[in-house]
Amino acid sequence: MNKIKIILADDHQMILDGLSEVLRKHQDLELIGQFPNGKEVIEFVKSNKVDVAIMDINMPELDGISCAKLLKQDFPEIKIIMLTMYAQKSFIDEIIKLGIEGCLLKNNSGKELHDAILRVQSGKYYYDKIKDFTDPTEEIASYKLGEREIEIIKLLAEGLGTNEIATKLYISTHTVSTHRKNILHKTGVNNTTQLVQFAYENHLI
Repeated sequence: MNKIKIILADDHQMILDGLSEVLRKHQDLELIGQFPNGKEVIEFVKSNKVDVAIMDINMPELDGISCAKLLKQDFPEIKIIMLTMYAQKSFIDEIIKLGIEGCLLKNNSGKELHDAILRVQSGKYYYDKIKDFTDPTEEIASYKLGEREIEIIKLLAEGLGTNEIATKLYISTHTVSTHRKNILHKTGVNNTTQLVQFAYENHLI
C-alpha cells in the first residue's frame, strides 16, 4: 500500500506532537517531516516528495498563507490543509481563492483530520466545516470588544508593554492591565501570544 506522505508545520511543539500522534494511528499515512515555520517547509519539499502539507496560518519567518502561495506556484501537486484557531469566514474566502484544498479548526478531532487528508489527496476539497466560520464583523461584535480594547490589542501586537501602552494612551498602568484582563476573558485566549494570533486572524493588525 502506498502511504500518503505528510508534513506538518506549526511553531508550537505541543501542536506538532499532538498532530503527529494522531497521524501515526493511521496506517495509510506516513509523517515524513515536522517544521516550525514555512521557510523550512519550502526547503524540504525541494528535495523530498510530499503529498499533503498541513500548516498553521501563523508562523514565524514564513507564515502559512505565504508558504501556501509558494507551494501553489512551484509545487502545485502538493495538497494543502490549513489549520486555524479561530473561525473566520474571510479567512476561508482567502484560502479558497489561493486554491488551497482544505481547512480545519485546530479543535477538530483526529478523525476529521484523517478524512480531510483522504479527501484532498483524492483531488477534492475539504470545507465541510465552512458553516462554522463566521463573518469577521460578526465575530468581532460577538466578543463585544470596545474601541479602546481593540486599540490596546493592536499595541500589544506591536510588542509594547503595559508601561509603554499606558504612556502612549495617557492612561494608568492599572487601567491597561484591567483592559488586558477583560480582553483575554472576552476572546477566550490565555496569553498575549494567543491574543496576537487572534488579532492577526481577525484582521485587527
